[in-house]
Amino acid sequence: MRRREIPGEPPPPTKGELKRRAQSLQELGEALIEAPDELLEGFDLPEKLRDAIQLARRISSRSALVRQRQYIGKLMRQVDDAPIRAALEAAEERQHLDARRFKLIERWRDRLVAEGEPAIEALVAERPEVDAAKLRRLAAAARAARGPDGDQGTGRTLFRFLNRALQAGRD
Repeated sequence: MRRREIPGEPPPPTKGELKRRAQSLQELGEALIEAPDELLEGFDLPEKLRDAIQLARRISSRSALVRQRQYIGKLMRQVDDAPIRAALEAAEERQHLDARRFKLIERWRDRLVAEGEPAIEALVAERPEVDAAKLRRLAAAARAARGPDGDQGTGRTLFRFLNRALQAGRD
């Protein structure tokens, strides 16, 4: 059932639409509770909402946390949610890109250790700015350190080198 309709105006939202909107804002509030402090500081949130989010982070009781989330959802109705949603989506996208990049570097490291020279030539062909001589030294050291009693630091050193090299090529 709709609330009072005013002639010439768009019809007011239905009760179901209002409930879906409130649920959506509560879920956005829950995302803010989980968001890192640096991201939260970038938003122009009312002090009351910011305090409620900080309190929710400290609550350990399940039922109290449910009530606090509902309260945060209520406070979210007074805030423009579009920039918050956009910033949270951008942060999530950055996390996905970082995870993909990390996996790419791991695959290159494993390939360099397993294959040796063919993998080095493939990486240098793909990324000519990579220092091939240093890459050969690091890959050889990591290959030599394979095994249970080998130095695991060489694999990490190779990973860090690849991280810097692939980051420089991306910029």
